[in-house]
Formats: sequence, structure tokens, C-alpha cells
Amino acid sequence: MSSKFFAAVTATFLLASGAHAQSILTAETAAPNTTPGISIISLSEAAAKEGVADIQVTSGQTLTNSVQNVAEGKSDIAAAPYILPFLLSRGVGPYAKLGKDTGAELAGNLVALYTYRISVQGLFAYDSAGIGGWDGLEGKTIFNGPPRGAALTNARLLIKTNAGLDEGTGYTGIQVNWGQAVKTIQDGSADAFVLPMAFPDPRVTAGLSSGKMSIFSVSKEIYESDAFANVAKLPGTVSFSIPVAEMGYGEGITIVSEDDTFRGPATVGADIVNVNMDFDLAKSLTAAFIKNIEPIYHAKAPFMPGTWHGEVDPAITDMCGNNPIKYHPGAVAAWEDAGYTIPDCAK
Repeated sequence: MSSKFFAAVTATFLLASGAHAQSILTAETAAPNTTPGISIISLSEAAAKEGVADIQVTSGQTLTNSVQNVAEGKSDIAAAPYILPFLLSRGVGPYAKLGKDTGAELAGNLVALYTYRISVQGLFAYDSAGIGGWDGLEGKTIFNGPPRGAALTNARLLIKTNAGLDEGTGYTGIQVNWGQAVKTIQDGSADAFVLPMAFPDPRVTAGLSSGKMSIFSVSKEIYESDAFANVAKLPGTVSFSIPVAEMGYGEGITIVSEDDTFRGPATVGADIVNVNMDFDLAKSLTAAFIKNIEPIYHAKAPFMPGTWHGEVDPAITDMCGNNPIKYHPGAVAAWEDAGYTIPDCAK
């Protein structure tokens, strides 16, 4: 065999192989039974199915750290409640040690592939605890999230808005990592829980093995107040309401509301990447997501069809205003190729 023929055959083989070659990416997300956990896991399946990438997912992470890792180029993809890039951009809260300038620089590295509703923050408790609602939290011990992150920040704010209480003076807060959440709910170490929820929420349904529970809506008066409106103006937070009948809970759960409507603040965010991700790769990942919203994402859990995957309306995606995150240019191309309109303020 001549060297020229061998070189030609080798080149042909490499070209053919390259056509099917996949990128190897890393991704970080929350617990695998949560919306952000399922979202990233679903992206890994969609990307593999469409021949785009092999995504190695690490779940059970504190998203505060994951967001910073993507910004620093240490990880390729992460789930991100929008409050975190906002805090990072100002170098405050969990990012205070970075400072304003470093935080702003890192936040400028973050862009979205697609958005979704991560959760709705809410109050629930075992009926045996005798918690009658938000006005019954004074002096109680409340499990309000992991040691640091968006969930804890939002929970403290929600308790302050609804009950006027601060952690440490009005109530005792306890924090554990998400991997210990169900155990903490069940073991009696807290009187009540102010946590992110899906409908139905797997942590709540798992807790039913230890007794009946009640979930408490934000009152209509608070929901329509200026204080709650200010909460809803925070990056990554939108007002949310749903008929109690559509929440998906069965026997053992009581939804407490004055008018059969559950109200609360919804946390929205995105699966984010570094702005330096290759245009074609970001476009292909987003296209794989769009194509597989129903066959993969919605099929993963009973609550996933209601999590706003595939929405682009800024009124519910919170992709403009105070939110510093924009779409990756490759993601914009994928959305527009699929017939969606992306607002200019989100590009």
C-alpha cells in the first residue's frame, strides 16, 4: 500500500470519526431529585442523544460554588438561580470575599443556554408541630436551606416579609446540605421548614412517612403588598400563584389558603455556561434541549412539565431588568432557528 493511499484512507477515517465526535464537558447541579438537578441530567441525556457532547454531571452541589466555578472556567455548565450571578456581580453575600471588582469580572463570564422555574419558596410543617401558619413561627426552629446559597437567602427574606422575623432573634435557623434534607425534615430537629418546592415536591412527599403535613400559602394581603412586590423585583424572583387543585398533592397533605390559591415567590434561573464556550457548541446544546423538552425533560418527574422549560417571555424568565445574565450568542441562534423570539435585552 502506498504512503499516499494510506494517508488518504487515514484522513477519510478521521473526518468520518470527527463527524460523530462529541465534546466532553463537566456540569454541576443540585440534588438529582430537584428541578435544577433533573434539568442538568436531562441536558446530559439530550446532548448524548443528539451526538453533541458527553456531559459528566456532579449533583448534590451548592450552586453558589457551582456558579463561581463556571465563571472561573473550572466547570463547563451549572444550574444557576439568577440571584447568585446578581450577588456575584456586586461581590456581596456569599461572594463578599471576592470583592466588587473581581465579582463583576467573574459575573461577566456567565451566560445562559435556557431558563426555567427552579422552585417556589414556601412554608410547610408537620401537623403535629402545631404551626398554624406564617404568624406561628416566632421562637421556633426552622430548617431554611443549606449552609450558604440562594435558597437560604430567599428563605430568610421570605420569613422576614411574611412574619417580620429575623434569624437569631425571632427564630432559630438550622441549615444542612441538600443530601441531608429529607432526614432533617423527618428527624424532628426543626419545627417548620421554609424551603424551595416543586409541585408535587419529592422532599415533602418523602416526609409523609413521618406524619401528615400542611403547606401554607403566602396570604393574599401579603402577596399584594409593597413588601412582597419588592421581593418579586429581586433578580431571579417572580410572583407565582397556582390553584390548590393543580399542585399535585394527594392524601396526607393539606394546603392552607384563604381562597384555594397557593401564592409565593418563584425562583427562576438557567443552565449557564462560560461566555467563552464555542458558538457552535452552545448552539448545539441549546438545540438539543429545545428538541427534547417533552421527550426527556417533561418525562423525568411529575412536576417537570410545569417548570417553564422552553419559555422565553421575560415576564417569567426574568431575563432583563436587574438580572445581569444574557443568553449565549449560540443559544440565541438556536432559539431563533427554532422559531422563538428572543428579546434584544436578553441578547
